[in-house]
Amino acid sequence: MIVINNIKIRKDLSSNEIFEETIRKNKIKKEDILDWHITKKSIDARNKDDVHYTYSIALELKNEHKYKHFNKLKNVELPEIKSNNINAKKPVIVGAGPSGLFAALTFVQNGLAPIVIEQGECVENRKATVDSFLKNGKLNPLSNVQFGEGGAGTFSDGKLTTGINSPFCKKVLEEFVNFGAPEQILYLSKPHIGTDNLVHIIKNIREYIISKGGTFLFNTKVVNFNTDNNKVSSVVCMQDSKTLTIPTSHLVLAIGHSSRDTFEMLYKNGVSMEKKNFSVGVRIEHLQEDINKAQYGTVTKLKLPPAEYKLAYHSPNGRSCYTFCMCPGGVVMASSSEENTIVTNGMSYFLRDGKNANSAVLVNVVPEDFEDSSPLSGIYFQKDLEEKAFVLGGSNYCAPIQRLEDFIQNRKSEFIGSIKPTYLPGVTLSNLNDILPEFIATTLKEGLVYFDTKLKGFANPDSILTGLETRSSSPVKIPRNEDFVSNISGIYPCGEGAGYAGGIMSAAVDGIKCAIAILED
Repeated sequence: MIVINNIKIRKDLSSNEIFEETIRKNKIKKEDILDWHITKKSIDARNKDDVHYTYSIALELKNEHKYKHFNKLKNVELPEIKSNNINAKKPVIVGAGPSGLFAALTFVQNGLAPIVIEQGECVENRKATVDSFLKNGKLNPLSNVQFGEGGAGTFSDGKLTTGINSPFCKKVLEEFVNFGAPEQILYLSKPHIGTDNLVHIIKNIREYIISKGGTFLFNTKVVNFNTDNNKVSSVVCMQDSKTLTIPTSHLVLAIGHSSRDTFEMLYKNGVSMEKKNFSVGVRIEHLQEDINKAQYGTVTKLKLPPAEYKLAYHSPNGRSCYTFCMCPGGVVMASSSEENTIVTNGMSYFLRDGKNANSAVLVNVVPEDFEDSSPLSGIYFQKDLEEKAFVLGGSNYCAPIQRLEDFIQNRKSEFIGSIKPTYLPGVTLSNLNDILPEFIATTLKEGLVYFDTKLKGFANPDSILTGLETRSSSPVKIPRNEDFVSNISGIYPCGEGAGYAGGIMSAAVDGIKCAIAILED
């Protein structure tokens, strides 16, 4: 196939109209075209007087020799999987987030039937549990925004952007489409699925895995594992009040970044762990229409999607402040997974049609900031802040909030201005300076002021800061060798919780890689 790049479109056109205009401008005869598809779509808003779409389109031609001046489309080749000794393997996957689900999917597509153990509920029941928490403030510590089928990314924007360069990225996108995601994620420069779509897609993936022989054990918590000559031999679980011991030769730890008691169990049992950097901060909310104006200007007549942003600031104090997981037209989510803590995250539905935009604004935290040398000290750092946020919010799962102007002036907010908070179950006017470490508060203030120079209105005095965001990434790393194996043979640390991913896409890719390592073992 050939590919035509840098197609500038300044009108709201259908895909077919764009195709027709492209072949007309490039003098390609319609009768020579066997097939075509869009390979890329992005928005160019660098010049606010000329905001436009940029497309790339691939064409399959029967007389390709006539069009040699066009570039050839580069195909992404997936490596061949050389499965070995399949009948001797009994893989168990701990965790049904993106890494766990895509590991399981890879297994069943190559003849292995895994057991997936998930302490939370299946995604349909989990959604009802989360909705109940948002309504009445009653937390289920085993099934919530962090835990349950689909992982933490289920109640997010469903972003599929990533900084990694892997041939498996294309496979992940294609699999999502196979299980119900909109086809546009295959070509959008910043694809997202949305929480509303993810719930159905995850269910479809699970049902397919089961149809191919896989097993899911929900409401089942891994509490221990057994070894024989430093090789895993079984995993011990609690299901209701029953103890289950499941034999396994290959254990995939896709446990997510919030599985604190599981980290403690693994460390106690001799699994190597290291402290790692992570970030802490707040969620900021603006009016989405203000973000649209700042990013797109007011001249364009295009019906553009809600605008996004990504900003970074490097402080003279050596810290960095940056925005993360920006959710256009979304809400700030109550994301606690432990009793008497407050944790926030952002969520959007596919249409991103909410009144507010929100994003994490984070400051980097390094191991030298922790009080002790334990590999788990980052967990204790996070939890201390989450407990302080719980008390500041009223000890009832209401989140502490503050107007941006008041945060910079270090005074408690006494009113809510033009931007209304979206966090449920509720909010409490507070002073976030009272609970944030000084180095975080100072760097946040510098960053907020700086971001206003890059995105007009970012430092709107009425912008709402909601505390705290502490779970942007795992505070620990579980080292593994080139075969993806930890210091205990047969244990495969995987995904975001183990320190090898940062989002849905990279976690799913890591799950595929771990599964392939086991298949080829």
